[in-house]
Amino acid sequence: MDRQTASATFPSAAAAVADARRFVRKVLADWGMEEAADDAVLATSELATNAVAYAGTSFEVSCRLEGGDIEIEVRDRHPTRGIEMPGVTASSGRGLPSIARLAASWGVSYDRRTKGVWFRLPRPGADEDGTQPGSSADEAAEAEPAHGRARAERAARGFAGLDTAAESGPEGAVPGAQPRDDRLGGERLDADGMGETPAAGDRLLRSPAAVEAMDDAVAAVREVLGADGAAVLLTERDGRLIMGASGGTAAEMPLGGLTVGGLAPAVRAGSPWVAPDASDPAAAALRAGSLAAAPLESQGRLTGLLVAVTSAPGRFQEADGARLGRLADEISLSLEKARVGELERSWRGWLSFVAEASDLLAGTLDQERTMALVAQLVVPRLATWCAVYTVTEAEPARLAYVWHADETRADGLRDLLDQARSAPPMDAPGPWNGLAGAPEETRAAAGDTADDQVYAFPLIARGRRIGSIVIGRPAGDRFQRSAIELAEELSRRAALAVDNARLFSAQTAMSSALQRSLLPPGIPEIPGLEVAVVYEPAGEGSEVGGDFYDVFESGVRPGAPQSASRWRFAIGDVCGTGPEAAAVTGLARHALRILAAEDMSVPGVLARLNRLILGEGERGRLLTLLHGEIAARRRRDGVTIRLTSAGHPPPLVLDPEGGVREAATPQPLLGVFDGVEFHTDTLELRRGEVLLCVTDGVTERRSGNRLLGDGHGLERLLAGCTGLSAGAVAARIQRAVRDFGPEPSNDDVALIVLRAS
Repeated sequence: MDRQTASATFPSAAAAVADARRFVRKVLADWGMEEAADDAVLATSELATNAVAYAGTSFEVSCRLEGGDIEIEVRDRHPTRGIEMPGVTASSGRGLPSIARLAASWGVSYDRRTKGVWFRLPRPGADEDGTQPGSSADEAAEAEPAHGRARAERAARGFAGLDTAAESGPEGAVPGAQPRDDRLGGERLDADGMGETPAAGDRLLRSPAAVEAMDDAVAAVREVLGADGAAVLLTERDGRLIMGASGGTAAEMPLGGLTVGGLAPAVRAGSPWVAPDASDPAAAALRAGSLAAAPLESQGRLTGLLVAVTSAPGRFQEADGARLGRLADEISLSLEKARVGELERSWRGWLSFVAEASDLLAGTLDQERTMALVAQLVVPRLATWCAVYTVTEAEPARLAYVWHADETRADGLRDLLDQARSAPPMDAPGPWNGLAGAPEETRAAAGDTADDQVYAFPLIARGRRIGSIVIGRPAGDRFQRSAIELAEELSRRAALAVDNARLFSAQTAMSSALQRSLLPPGIPEIPGLEVAVVYEPAGEGSEVGGDFYDVFESGVRPGAPQSASRWRFAIGDVCGTGPEAAAVTGLARHALRILAAEDMSVPGVLARLNRLILGEGERGRLLTLLHGEIAARRRRDGVTIRLTSAGHPPPLVLDPEGGVREAATPQPLLGVFDGVEFHTDTLELRRGEVLLCVTDGVTERRSGNRLLGDGHGLERLLAGCTGLSAGAVAARIQRAVRDFGPEPSNDDVALIVLRAS
């Protein structure tokens, strides 16, 4: 196949992860590789999430197809930040175990400007071991152990891939359970310490391929042995036998309490056996006069039985048992393949869940919402209820959120947790018996919930324990190992999400407090003048904006009566955002008031402020500023305004007839040239006239390639405000700015409206 490539670049935003998934799926569909899309999309989602959450830069997704092999790479712009393999304190690399299990190979590459993680998938249309479609079943069976089964075993050992045995206690035993023979389907650890437990019978019953194989086996047994009935019995994890498929007289026969432990000794040796009469437990359970049975085995452990029954005693001979054993070997292989397929399906389902959960958690920076998402992701998929505790340096553990699958029990659960022992201070996941410490009356009010099985998982982010997640299930509904492992993986991701939300909340609160300190405490009343102001910072408040405004009384005019005061107003825009811009904003606003109180003229104030900004050196920022002084007219038919526009968008005057004109001449902005001589423009604002002063967040509001100020757009907008009050004019301009473009504004918006009355 010819070499093909496709690539796309995505921004550092939570929504970009979903866009990257859609891109990969579309590319593979265009290449006719839909069969590989699920694995590719899952792996891409993990790597894209890492790029957004940990690199914090835009990232590029590249797809390459060469010789039928698919290679996908996610490359970010943070080459100096290495990738840690996941652990309790690692702050990156969370998705790499998933990549290792999904991909045939993977790796990390660096260059001077970027860092990439790539993975390679085998071509679709061929088996994992390289056998082509159309190969015989025997050939596939011969090839499977070489590679395909190895991958299935890797999947079975995945952190989210198995719905298998319950969480093991010491020595691999389930707490409270009796010791079991290793052949009875219980968990066994391989050399790597990872479980290899076959799926329980109920899982095989959910596999269409397994059900079909068992039905075929039942029909074959009745035909080959001439039996009155036949059945496939499957083992459960607790040793019980359940009916997988049956035919003939066996279809109507209940199993009762038949368990593996009650079978003939031959089953423990893995050999078929014949029961000549109903004294055999299996024959008695199936109400048979005689019975032949053979074990179904997978990886050396018993997964079920293949049985043939008749009503007449002594019907089967040893040769019948041997033939039944050969049939059992064949169906064992079919059931193993169905088991592996079901595990793969379940494994991909869990990985999809983790990927979607990561998207949801990365999509919000609100701490309360993040904790609510964590709880609702856990319930009911992994547990019946979930509680989230938070810990800070200033206060002990606090119960922050509680969620129960049964809403009527949520209040009782919260009371129970409030009265229970303090939140688990553990640094590793494990069972928690804190509910036992609640008072008896509280336990009684909570009902059966007080006896639930409970597991706790610490929330550890950036080396600090910031809380814990506690999950519970009814006492008779044990936690499966896969649920524990998945909850542990989810807790790692949730810890970073909660910590990011907490840091963002703290930064937002600090920025909001700083922003409030840079705005005036109130607007004074000015005789004969209506005043309205609007201020909207861009974004979500995580950074302090560079726009500001102020209206204040500056003192009594010399030689005038005490009541004839003067007022000043200013509106400005500091280049940039963040602490550096805030420093210049604070300098400008406070200097304006101080210099005005010293009775310095408007041009003098701007000249002095220009020198102050230049004196800041590298910390200084460019500043556009419109500053004016307001004085009442003798006949009280308006006000006189002397103003200077230093690089600022020109103020506009609206007369009562709807005409609009500019009110000031442009002059140099502040922070560029030393020794600038500023001058004032005098404006007589008569009764009914309106003066509009805005920052460039208004005039440069964007919609596609258009700006609101293009083609005298602001003038036309103001002309439509004839006859409105100052507050109404401000509200109409504000609404027009919001509605001009489909996307939120990326610049601060500030405006002052003065209307002579």
